[in-house]
Amino acid sequence: MKIVIFGGTGFVGLNIAEALLARGHDTTLYDRADLPPSARRALADYGKRLTVVQGDITDAAAIDALIADGVDAIVLGAAITAGDDLERASTARVLEINVMAQIPILQSAIRHDVRRVVNLSSAAAYGAAGQRHQVLHEETPCDPVSFYAISKFTSERSVARHAELFGGDFLSVRLSAVFGPWERANAVRDTPSLQFQILGAFARGEPALLPEPGMKDWIYAPDAAEGVAVLVEAERPRHRLYNISSGADWSALQWGEAFAARHSGLQCRLAASGEKTAIKLHGGNRAPLSVARMADEFGWRARFGCAESAAAMSDWWMQHKEAI
Repeated sequence: MKIVIFGGTGFVGLNIAEALLARGHDTTLYDRADLPPSARRALADYGKRLTVVQGDITDAAAIDALIADGVDAIVLGAAITAGDDLERASTARVLEINVMAQIPILQSAIRHDVRRVVNLSSAAAYGAAGQRHQVLHEETPCDPVSFYAISKFTSERSVARHAELFGGDFLSVRLSAVFGPWERANAVRDTPSLQFQILGAFARGEPALLPEPGMKDWIYAPDAAEGVAVLVEAERPRHRLYNISSGADWSALQWGEAFAARHSGLQCRLAASGEKTAIKLHGGNRAPLSVARMADEFGWRARFGCAESAAAMSDWWMQHKEAI
């Protein structure tokens, strides 16, 4: 297949690109930012099957020309992943990029008969409902609160409505708390995972001091990418919305301890009373996402738990320390 990933040189986009390239697909990454040097080296063996196009997500003419050239599937991954500070500074921009910029892409996909569009949404769309339920199913009524959560929920409804009106084969995925290879903080992402912050402390030669254990249904980015790849390739998905998560809670503290145990001199622990830490939590506690729909329909489940992802990330870190 010929696949375009919007936001393709970002954290999640790069993991999805690796998964799709490994499955044999020709993959184009469309993003304002160029491919990071370490990622360019890691993906060099894919040669001409990987294309990087630098452009703005709001450039409707350039995007239409790209899609008109022949595209089988699109992954909508361009987004501003905003915490409170970025929401205050760029409220309108969050809605513009996360919702409005998708509309010309969807319309172009309809005009040029793109077979599949997968919109990357977030568990944030559940919002306050995450504190009222023990497990979050795709049918759980959402109660988004932050502008980021509102934008992701609205993007889902916009994608679904376009499909209803024009017959497009479009769907959305709600990603849980993602961490792993190629993660980085930048001007459009100010909510780095606890795992990324732990590795940042290790890279500085400091102990990783956590303010809290950080319990969530974390999902290792390569697992999330494989789930998205399954949906890109699926012949006839039965639903327009899927959760992608490990489906089980475990703590970032536990993960950091497992990672540190593999490297002499590293330490991850809770900060003592009065002890300062630069590591920040983003988002409150919420129930884990149900993964029954993905498992029942496609047989997909996350392969990496806490210990497995710590081991895999340790191997990746040794090869790509400059990326942290």
